[in-house]
Amino acid sequence: MRLPYVADDPEMESAEDQAIVQRVKERRGGKLIALDKALLHAPPVSDGWNGFLKAIRTQTTLPDSVRELAICRVAALNSAWYEWDAHKPLLSASKALPEETIEKIKDKSYAGEGLDEKHAAVLVYTDAMTIGCIVKQANFDKLKGLFSDREVVEITSTIAAYNCVSRFLVALDVGEMAEKYGVEMK
Repeated sequence: MRLPYVADDPEMESAEDQAIVQRVKERRGGKLIALDKALLHAPPVSDGWNGFLKAIRTQTTLPDSVRELAICRVAALNSAWYEWDAHKPLLSASKALPEETIEKIKDKSYAGEGLDEKHAAVLVYTDAMTIGCIVKQANFDKLKGLFSDREVVEITSTIAAYNCVSRFLVALDVGEMAEKYGVEMK
């Protein structure tokens, strides 16, 4: 990591910041992960991040396979291998996609061969939002025809959130993934 991580049990300067640490730990089951130990250099940012990602991860109506496909694809497109390593097992656990298909998601040229209609639409939408930000109307219409308005907002929010996550992880090299995956940072 390009900055030092905060301690596993940091002693913050204020009771308010210490309460933020506790909220993050509660969401994580009592232990901070590397991402948290990077974010906690800025406790209010960490607090907002914690609340937003809690909603994205645990309070949407999306099937796990849809959410995790979007997250894994963002990770692959952005070379956010810390994110990939955290979410690929969750996508696998959904049992919605074969392992060989999940591995193909890492390939930036993968166009969704072998995916069902819903997962293929999510892949195309994720690619558009991540690579160029502009989603062509036909791709949006395809997604909208397969998902409810709420689900479209949840899919869009998930992709947007994890683009933020991936950029943070890669810029700071959280988890020291650049060397592990051969990402050129010089």
